[in-house]
Amino acid sequence: SVKYCMNILFRGGAVATETETKIADLLVKGDKIVSVGTDLVVSDARIVDCSGLILLPGGVEPHAHFSLPMFNTISSDNHFTGHRAAAFGGTTTVLDFTSQSRGGSLRGSIDDWYSKAEGNAAVDYSCHVNVTDFNSSVAAEIPSLPAQGLTTLKVFTAYNGRLRIGDDDIASVMRIAREQGMLVMLHAEDGDEIEALVGAALAAGKRKPIWHARTRPARGEVLAGRRAIDL
Repeated sequence: SVKYCMNILFRGGAVATETETKIADLLVKGDKIVSVGTDLVVSDARIVDCSGLILLPGGVEPHAHFSLPMFNTISSDNHFTGHRAAAFGGTTTVLDFTSQSRGGSLRGSIDDWYSKAEGNAAVDYSCHVNVTDFNSSVAAEIPSLPAQGLTTLKVFTAYNGRLRIGDDDIASVMRIAREQGMLVMLHAEDGDEIEALVGAALAAGKRKPIWHARTRPARGEVLAGRRAIDL
C-alpha cells in the first residue's frame, strides 16, 4: 500500500460523524485519521483551512457498472474513468459486478473482473458476484467466496436465455447464501412479460428509445419481487 510521509491538519471545518456535525480540527497522519478536536496543535503538519466547509466520510457506491459487457455493447465507464469520477464526487468506495459467461465458473468471472480493475483503481473497490448460469459446480464455489471478501451475490429474473436463472435455482442460491451469511440481490423484472411486450413492439415497428421503458412496466418488478419474497 502507498505510504504517506506528510501529516495534514484540516482546520476549522464542520466535521460530520455518524452522530453529529461540529466545528473541529481533523488530523491525518500517514493514511489514518488520528485525532478530531478543537484547536489541535501539530508542529509538523500541513495546514488546510476548511472554514465554511463540511468534512464528510467518503461515500460508498454499492451499484456501479465498469467495463460491463451487455448484449454486444459495453458500459461506457471503465475502472479508470469510473473510479476517478467517484473520487471527484467524494465517493471513496465503489462496488460493481462480475460477469459470468455461459458454462463458466464464478472464479473465472472474478479473475476477469480483477484483471480489469487492478492497476486502474483510484478508490477502494469490491464487487458483487453475478450468478447467471447455476449448476452444481457453481453451487460448490459459493461457500469459498466470503473468505475472499466477496459476500454478495446477484441473480436475475429477466433477460431470458442470457442472465436469468430459474426460480428453483434462485431458491438454491438463497439457501446456500443463508448458510454462508451472504446477501442475495435480485434484478426484479418479469422476463416473460418483457419478452412478450418487446416482441409485440418490434412487430408493430415501435423502435424508438421510449419503447425500452414501455416494454418494461412497473408491475413486472412487483411480480418478480413477490416471487422472490415467497422464495
